[in-house]
Amino acid sequence: MISVQDLVKKYGSFVAVDHLSFEVERGELFGLLGPNGAGKTTTISVLSTLLPADGGTVVVAGCDVGRDPGGVRRRIGMVPQEIALYEDLSARDNLRFWGQLYGLSGSSLHTRVDELLEAVELTEHGRQRVSRFSGGMKRRLNLAAGLMHGPEVLFLDEPTVGIDAQARSKILDLIRRLNDDGLTVLYTTHYLEEAEQLCDRIGVIDQGRLAALGDKDELIRQIGDEDTIRFVLPPEAFDDLVAAAAAWGAIGDPEIRRGRVVLRVVDGGRALPQLQAWLEARDLPLAHLEIERPNLENLYLNLTGRALRETT
Repeated sequence: MISVQDLVKKYGSFVAVDHLSFEVERGELFGLLGPNGAGKTTTISVLSTLLPADGGTVVVAGCDVGRDPGGVRRRIGMVPQEIALYEDLSARDNLRFWGQLYGLSGSSLHTRVDELLEAVELTEHGRQRVSRFSGGMKRRLNLAAGLMHGPEVLFLDEPTVGIDAQARSKILDLIRRLNDDGLTVLYTTHYLEEAEQLCDRIGVIDQGRLAALGDKDELIRQIGDEDTIRFVLPPEAFDDLVAAAAAWGAIGDPEIRRGRVVLRVVDGGRALPQLQAWLEARDLPLAHLEIERPNLENLYLNLTGRALRETT
């Protein structure tokens, strides 16, 4: 459904997207995961014909983005990161406006507006001005506007930015239902939990390049099965810990990040009692303990040398 081959996009001398390649199958919910500034929005803007490419080829729903942008636009829905609504119009009038742009009219337009207001749980607010809506309500209506013409492919660029957890949950549930009904979705986010919970496959993007690609389990297997233990330790005991950790199955030397010791081990369940015994023998407390199984945060850290949350 989507084929991206060696995509390049530059802003002057700055390369925002650097020979990016990936494919999205029909009916798939594909995620592009990366920090702000990684190239996600630029990529989705090229795919949706909002920006021209500087190199490579992109085909969406059978249409070449460079040669047939009109064909692409007829087949896609685009939900941008910025709210694309008219604040002084009602929710219903906003949807009518977008539907008319796509050639809908009469009873078919009226029916489609009703369907989408119900789908995004805004039927009771259809005649209210958008200026009175909460951030979550605006995000849901923004999504409805991108669906007015029944697209084959839906592009979603950070659709949950700036809203609370309850509103985010409603949007994610709606996206799942749309995908379950067969809609192909390309979803960009810098939220790890969204990518893990929502997407069939994930492309990890950093500095305009694809750093990794696969489903959640495939990506995590790239960093092995080791666990991460984090805890607070008095600084004077750190050197002794380094000497002892190898016997507990530690992978590499312990590190200190943000005031905590970070210890990577083959088996956290086996290493933890040994760590506790080592601390008790020195009359040291085990404070602020965390044990973490391999996840996408670990993968991103391994690929880029920094945590995803530290780059946003």
